[in-house]
Amino acid sequence: MTGEPEATVALAVPPAVAEALSKWHAMIAVGNLGALPALLHPQVVFRSPMAFKPYAGAPLVALILGTVVQVFEDFAYHRELVGSDGLNVVLEFSAKVGARELKGIDMIRFDEQGNIVEFEVMIRPMSGLQALGDEMARRLAPLLTGKTP
Repeated sequence: MTGEPEATVALAVPPAVAEALSKWHAMIAVGNLGALPALLHPQVVFRSPMAFKPYAGAPLVALILGTVVQVFEDFAYHRELVGSDGLNVVLEFSAKVGARELKGIDMIRFDEQGNIVEFEVMIRPMSGLQALGDEMARRLAPLLTGKTP
């Protein structure tokens, strides 16, 4: 996995957001999101490309994103786009899930303190999204329901 994007659009990003992004990219580079909870607002919302209903709360979002990092292979960010307010960032990525290649974006909204308050993912093509959804369900269902496979 590579964490730093190849091309960056440089807009004014508050220092706390720049620091949080740097920490995010460092975690992605090593494939370990153990430090993620410190970046998440307690009421962070995660919007999955597979589910209509968002997931809320730092522990659940950390679990989901930590699992995704384990599922993705050959993950790489390619572009980083920053909104005019400096609090909204879009990271374009590519990855594989098994034999399926996919492209996607992470849309991350920060607060002024650099906490992630919203994380939304969009993925294409459908075959890549389905492969991701199947693998995430396989790994997370036992954790979320308390049942072992």
